[in-house]
Amino acid sequence: MEYTDLRSDTVTKPTPEMLEAMATAEVGDDVYMDDPTVNALQLKAAEMLGKEDSLFVPSGTMGNLLALLSHCQRGDEAIVGDCSHIYVNEAGGMSALGGIHPHPVKNQTDGTLALDDIRNAIQTEDVHHTITRLICLENTQNICGGVVLSPEYTQEVGKIARNNNLSLHIDGARIFNASAALNVDVKELVAPADSVMFCLSKGLVAPVGSMLVGSQKFIKRARHLRKMLGGGMRQVGVLAAAGLISLEKMTGRLGQDHARARILHEGLKQVRGLKLDASPASNMVYFDLLDEVKLSVNQIVDEIKKHGVLVDWAGPRRFRLVTHYWVDDVGVKKTLEAFAKVLR
Repeated sequence: MEYTDLRSDTVTKPTPEMLEAMATAEVGDDVYMDDPTVNALQLKAAEMLGKEDSLFVPSGTMGNLLALLSHCQRGDEAIVGDCSHIYVNEAGGMSALGGIHPHPVKNQTDGTLALDDIRNAIQTEDVHHTITRLICLENTQNICGGVVLSPEYTQEVGKIARNNNLSLHIDGARIFNASAALNVDVKELVAPADSVMFCLSKGLVAPVGSMLVGSQKFIKRARHLRKMLGGGMRQVGVLAAAGLISLEKMTGRLGQDHARARILHEGLKQVRGLKLDASPASNMVYFDLLDEVKLSVNQIVDEIKKHGVLVDWAGPRRFRLVTHYWVDDVGVKKTLEAFAKVLR
């Protein structure tokens, strides 16, 4: 059976064009910095985000960890959203591996951290306190529904960072989704940030990899730390070749995924037993089961699979469906029919 897979946009497989580029990629030893395909990818990523330099890393989690380790020393503090991927879904790496103390601030329903909450979280110069070094934002904000942070908001956070001698890092795993949703150049979205991580292996369809961008000095430090963490990948141009296609061709089509997410959202509103969140801002559709639904989330996952659709739950009574390159109009229709049959 051919499945429509809505568990995440991490399930995307490389396109035929990517596979061909990977098979014919010119490669070298990237630890020596002489892999031409990696160098081209890093140059392209830096240019697109308006930063001086960038670094190809195996995963977004490693990219975020490298940013935290580069900005902070052991015992320093980073302000993070309490629903952020860095705080919730990265296995506590900032503290376990970096000795960095997280200061969680409540994420608002629109994905932002309230500006006054950020200001109040900055530690005073007191011998009893940790030293605040970094503010972290996430755009798009996953757990809050794939919502987007505006350039105006990010500028305000950037001002707070500069006024308090702090750095600003953006976990932009899906920053190009935010760019597409707002119809704003990605450079404008990340202009105030000292560093940004974004993923190639989600909506941009590459099989592996993320990019960390920032100043030349920052990237030099991050490169050293990448080696320390075991991220020296040698002839990795075979993967970077797919990433180049991601940047050249996949960034411009994300609006199609967003449109299908809205169609999916509207269709699910007609299915009895579901309480839909607000219309999706990007490629994620979140909803809860009403009390009248007696099936468990695991039972629904199993029954939906029988109809050729893969989904994953996001809570005891909650689901998240994610559209991407490999979910077409037929897949959306099949998904709506499957939920209607299972919850009938």
